[in-house]
Parts: sequence; structure tokens; C-alpha cells
Amino acid sequence: MKTTLFTLIGLLVIQYGIAQQVQSLDSVTIESTRIDLPFKENSRTISIITAEVIEDSPATNLAELLQQEAGIDIRRQGIYGMQADLYIRGGSFDQTLLLIDGIKVEDPQTGHHTLNIALPLEVIKRIEIIKGPAARIFGQNAFTGAINIVTKTNGDLKNNVGFQLGSYNQQHATATLGKSLDNTNVMGHASINSSEGYRYNTDLQNQNYFLKSSFNTKTTPIDVIATFSERKFGGNQFYAIDAKEQYEETQSSLVGISTIIKRGDLKISPQLYWKRNQDMYLYVRNNPSVYRNLHISNKVGIQINSSYSSSIGVTGFGIDVAKVKMNSNRLGNRERWMGNFFLEHRFSLLDNKLDVTPGVAINYFSEFDFNAFPGIDLGYRINDSFRVYANAGYTYRVPTYNDLYYVGRQDIGNENLVPERAISEEIGLKYFGDKLTASVAFFNRDSDNLIDYTKENEDDKWQSNNLKRLNSNGIEAQLSSPFKLGQYTQSLSLGYTYLNEDLGTVKSNFSKYVINSLNQHLTANIKTQFSKNFSQSVVYKFADRANGENYSVVDVQLKLMINTLELTLTGNNIFNASYIETGIVPMPKGNVLVGLRAFL
Repeated sequence: MKTTLFTLIGLLVIQYGIAQQVQSLDSVTIESTRIDLPFKENSRTISIITAEVIEDSPATNLAELLQQEAGIDIRRQGIYGMQADLYIRGGSFDQTLLLIDGIKVEDPQTGHHTLNIALPLEVIKRIEIIKGPAARIFGQNAFTGAINIVTKTNGDLKNNVGFQLGSYNQQHATATLGKSLDNTNVMGHASINSSEGYRYNTDLQNQNYFLKSSFNTKTTPIDVIATFSERKFGGNQFYAIDAKEQYEETQSSLVGISTIIKRGDLKISPQLYWKRNQDMYLYVRNNPSVYRNLHISNKVGIQINSSYSSSIGVTGFGIDVAKVKMNSNRLGNRERWMGNFFLEHRFSLLDNKLDVTPGVAINYFSEFDFNAFPGIDLGYRINDSFRVYANAGYTYRVPTYNDLYYVGRQDIGNENLVPERAISEEIGLKYFGDKLTASVAFFNRDSDNLIDYTKENEDDKWQSNNLKRLNSNGIEAQLSSPFKLGQYTQSLSLGYTYLNEDLGTVKSNFSKYVINSLNQHLTANIKTQFSKNFSQSVVYKFADRANGENYSVVDVQLKLMINTLELTLTGNNIFNASYIETGIVPMPKGNVLVGLRAFL
């Protein structure tokens, strides 16, 4: 009955359905595409989470925030998103690409580390989410979609310091400061988070540092970003269900330098970057000699994105070259060269109502040679309010180092793996009104050579193999509407995703990664304000998983402004829902955070 009810709710949402805080999106140019396009002119399913939405959200970290977006499945273990995996429209945690200011920060070892480098919410200007195949834009790993985090500049910043205390002895201290000089801007952030945990051996210590500077701002600005994140946490049953003493430490760093050069109709955007990740895992926290993993990866790359406008449209082209090096006691010492060349052209027909964007990306990996990813986007502007669009593309994912080379207590890799492949299609309708923005999209993805860990006998080790064929299809709808009650503007956003996955025959007696996607995902976010200094936000999330489990979670935030002081009360899972997002680790019951922030 519950499943039917939420299906009906989702179908009702389709009558209206899209993104958040849309009243402020008309002037936004999407940065997660190669050709600069206004939000309303894009022929893909793209959602934007703005700084205003982030500020009003009960979320305390990126993992919690992304859970509020329909079609995004964040499977967490532990409090504060310490260990979290990222999924878009089903797929796997290795099939979604994360970018920071356009820099690809995927981890060559495993997608489990993707969110290790997640930025503090205080430094995020907006988040651009591309759902569907993005390999034509970014190359491999954008198998099911891509998420680009756009960071703030000093002009977007209000200097502030803050502190939070809450359940499980949570303590969060933050400071975000910026300064503008004659020809230079600089901003920085530092935060420390700790908790004793919500069950045995789930304590955490977390540090985040972020620096962004712009030089030569009066002529050709040069932007420099640097970020560092360190996480230390107990992992009771996180990875091995029979192990309650597990422990992990991760350190992730990113340094990037970029600029934009404009010469008439030509725009060139070069970026130079370095990303490092270190992961140490202990099977027994206080006895490293029992079993210890240590992996260190370094990626150095340069990418040049360009576009040229002419009488026949806009041509986007560029190249991305990187070298990856890994040192590991389980994976050995590995090196990989990778390169990506892309070309696409956007042109208009029928009095500029129809836009067509064909393109191709050509990838090179030193272990897997060359691969090409063709694709096409189509869009038709019915009128100023309605737009219909369609896209199709080919995508693939190369195996991670864990897939290829890992030798562990229970798992072993397979050096004979081949890349995963898929063909994806999508068709959708968008509506942009003064008081309502809505969208609905139908999508399909046919995947082959999917990697799973299998075994023939119960006592055997799990081994990675190319075994799975999978068809994923569904429907997604979103709605956003500001409305007035009294003299203040309120906001409401709804999102619904229905996903159906048809798994081909797995030729093995035991399969490790049984599909547990969100068959149905409903999100609702409402912000209300009835006085000048007081506001409240409520987030509702309903999840119906493939394993038959369903649950509802409600988070709230109350905010009071007193001159330059901001007082907040944040409640997570306020109705004490019992649920598991992955594995066998139960998520925390209801908990609260009390916060004080001073704007300087």
C-alpha cells in the first residue's frame, strides 16, 4: 500500500516537476558543460543546488545535502557521512564522477574514496548535477552522471566563525574568512569536527582546510585553489561484517591553478592540477599487525577547454592529460597515463527553436588503449515556458586498481577485466514559469560487462569478474515553487524518481554486489518564514530499496538571527526511523545539533 501511495504521489509531481531555488537560476551559466550555456537552454537533465538552498538546509555535510536530490543515492555508514558512497540513477559507486571547479577528482583505487575530498558546505557556491551519460563531456567514470562543485569567491562570502554541539558529543568548529585587495582576492576556511560515535567504535575526528585566491583580477584573473581533508574514524562492521574493531584514516588533497583567456569569439580555459589521496585501513584498530592496508595515489594533470563562436554555432573542444601513480602494500606500485580529447558543436535550426549538439570524446588509457564516446543532445523551445529535450550517448568505465589487483583477506582482483560499457538515452520536458519550475524525464541505460565480485563455493574468496548485463530505466520528476504567505516568500521543492533494473543472468553461485538501488525515491523540502528574524526548514526523504526495505526520514532546522548572530537548532531523523543504507550498519536514530555563528 505504501509503495502504491508514493507511486501516485510521484505521478502527481510529474504534472508540475524540477530544481531548487529556480527563481535565481535564470542568469546561471552551467560550468559543468564544455560549452557555456544558460541553465534554461541546456538539453540535459541538470539540477542546481544553490548557496541559498545550502544555507537553509538541515544538512551538515555534502553527503547529507546530496541525499535531498531525487535520483541521487548516498549510502552512508556512520555519523556525519564519514564513509559514504555516491550513486546516480542506480549504477555503482565507481560510475559517478565528482569534480571541483571542473577538476576531476575521481580516485583510481576505488569509488569508495570519491567523497573523501568532499568540501565543507561553507565554501560551496552551487552544485551542478548532470544525470545521465556524461562521458562525451568528461570521459570515462561519468558512467551514470557527474557532479561539479563550484566554490565561492571572496565576493560571495560573509566572514564568519561558528561552533556546534550535539548528540553523541558532536563538536564542530568552523571559520571562513576572506579579504579583497587592490588586484587580489583571497578566502580561507578551516573546520574541525569530532564525535564519540552513536555505537561502539564509530567515533570520528575530521579536519578540513580550504584556500582560494584570485590574482591579477583587473586583467586576466588567475585562480588558485587548495584543499585538504583528513578523516579518522572507527568502522564497526563497515567493510567486514564480522569485524567490530575496524579503523580507517584518509587524507585527501587538491591543488589547482586556472585562468580564462578570451580573444574575440575564442575562449580558452586552461587548468593545472594535482590530487593526492592516502588511505590506511586496520582490521583491528589497536593491533595493526593483524591486517593493514596502506594506499597512496597521486594524480597530476592538465586540461584545456576551449570554445569558439561563429555564424554556424558554437564549437567546444579541448584536451585533458594526466598521469596517475599508486603505491600500495596490497595493490603494488602502479602507473597509468590517461588522456581525453573532446569535440562538440552546437547549432540552431527552425528560427533558433531547435538546437542540436553532436559530439565525441576519445579516451586513452595506458592499460586499455583508445575508446570513443559519441553522443548527441537535442532541444526544442516550444515557447518561452516549455522546452522538450532528448539525448543519447555511449559511455564506459575502466576497472579501478582494486578491481584489477587487490589481494585481501576475502577479495582478490582480476587483471583480465575489460571496461564496463553502456548506451544511455533520455527524453524530457521542462517548464519555466514565474511561480513554478517543473520537469519530467524518462531515461534508459543498457549496460554490459559490469564488474561484480563472485565465487563458486561459499568458502572461496570473492573475485572480480565481468559478468553482468543490466538494463536500467525509469522516470524522474522535480518541482520548485516560491509562494507568499503574508509578507514573506516561502519555498517548496519536490522530487521523485522511479527506477526499474532488469539484471541479466549471473553465471556464478554467489554474487557479492546484489542490486540494492532506490526503486522509488521521494524528496520534499519546504522553507517557511513568518517573521523577519526567524525561519524553519523541513526535509522529508522516502526511500524504497530493491531489497524490499523502505523508510522515511525527516530532518529540520530552526534559524534565529539576532543582529550579526545566527542561532540554529538542527534535528536529524527526528522521528527515530530505523533503517540501513548499505551493508548491515544501522544509521543513527534521532539526534540534534545546536549552533552559534557570528558574522564579522
